[in-house]
Amino acid sequence: MTEETQKDRFNLARYVLRAGRDTPDKVALSLLGPEGREDWRFARLRAAVRGTGTGLLRAGLAPGDVVLLRLGNTPDFPIAYLGALAAGLVPVPTAAALTEAEVAKLLPGLAPAAVLHDPSVPCPPHPGRIDLDGLRAMRDLPPVDWHLGDAERPGYVIYTSGTSGRPTAVVHAHRAILARRMMFDGWYGLRADDRMLHAGAFNWTYTLGTGLMDPWTLGATALIPAPGTPARDLPGLLAEHGATLFAAAPGVYRQMLKDRDTIDLPRLRHGLSAGEKLSPAVRADWERATGTPVFEAFGMSECSTFISGCPDHPAAPGALGRPQPGRRVAILAEDGGMAPSGTPGTIAIHRSDPGLMLGYLGAPDQTALRYRGDWFLTGDQGVMDGDGQITYLGRGDDMMNAGGFRVSPLEVEAALAEAPGVTGVGAAEVEVKPGVSVIAAFYTAASPLDDAALARYAEGRLARYKQPRLYIHLAALPTGANGKLQRRQLRADYQARKDAGPNQA
Repeated sequence: MTEETQKDRFNLARYVLRAGRDTPDKVALSLLGPEGREDWRFARLRAAVRGTGTGLLRAGLAPGDVVLLRLGNTPDFPIAYLGALAAGLVPVPTAAALTEAEVAKLLPGLAPAAVLHDPSVPCPPHPGRIDLDGLRAMRDLPPVDWHLGDAERPGYVIYTSGTSGRPTAVVHAHRAILARRMMFDGWYGLRADDRMLHAGAFNWTYTLGTGLMDPWTLGATALIPAPGTPARDLPGLLAEHGATLFAAAPGVYRQMLKDRDTIDLPRLRHGLSAGEKLSPAVRADWERATGTPVFEAFGMSECSTFISGCPDHPAAPGALGRPQPGRRVAILAEDGGMAPSGTPGTIAIHRSDPGLMLGYLGAPDQTALRYRGDWFLTGDQGVMDGDGQITYLGRGDDMMNAGGFRVSPLEVEAALAEAPGVTGVGAAEVEVKPGVSVIAAFYTAASPLDDAALARYAEGRLARYKQPRLYIHLAALPTGANGKLQRRQLRADYQARKDAGPNQA
């Protein structure tokens, strides 16, 4: 056991940057812009992180203090994040897209000692504000001594909407980074010589983990497109900069394939997808266009990604894949017992998993409700076959009931995604009159389509009880800051229109 991995002398930031000590001149990060690239070598990155840690302590902060990050989609974000961790602070990364009012709602429960603030990012006033210029000046300070301690101590906080729709603070330990190593072989097929291009923003946790910290942990290079880079430009960046791995949300894959039959990516081994279920049609189109597979993964804010396909063990058709090596995953029946093979239930992960949260901030009762014995309930539905392959059926609160049968919205959406003229689709159960609910398909298209034609299309692809009874054209589908479809919002918007009058629903 090396000093960096001793559980009582552990620091997440030191663990992430240790491989870079051996290759100080290797490029750790390339920011890819229209006029060239900005390179950060490992020596420069380590110095900036440790200098930032020193500066934060000199600003009067102390280990254990909570620090809110209100920074833009720039390298400032991961440097500040790791700098805070290096000094023993507890950083809270948040999306730049949050409004000032949304951030204001977080402050009372979070009680941050400081806010690291880019003036271009919305944020209410705070007495502990450290502005971007001050933060950048810290990089030239002497390196902070790594704050070492129990790997179980709080490391960082992230927010999730969970099933309530309200942001909930999730506290993770420093040891969460250890769980991410299980993804290297269990999902990525990651190597030290890889060049990982992630299409997300720096301040999205998917990018922060998969796109930055994981490559750096192994000494690989992270490639990040400059802010505002359209999806149509990504194939050119992947080819020009020799990306060997590509990670994105499903919507990015779909946008990249628009109006393209082929994409020439000579060095790419495969793609990675997470954040929302990948459409089988998009997967097939990508594989035809590039000649490379896409490996999908499932995770959540409360636990790092733990189910996936990978190069050595691809997922079965329609399945997410298997639990990653070292992860204990189960499908639980409603009575709390193990669901038989082939029987739907709740996806659960064992409380011993290093990637599992410490709990919800200041909410022990809410935390306790997520456990059933030794199992953490994800709230997502799935089914496991005899080979351990898990098929995702959707959020528990998104599951639809049709005549007593439970129907996954993903199945309905996948069936309608390729209907002529449809550009996007979301399925939800809606109440059309008191006590009567039906499956509705909400879709985007250039103009409203013929309901009868859509019904005929569904008839050939779905069992009768799974077929939508309503087809509703929308200008856009509601999505969150991370691009996930918000089916709860579909239901709420439908109800609001129905309540407004018979001609509105």
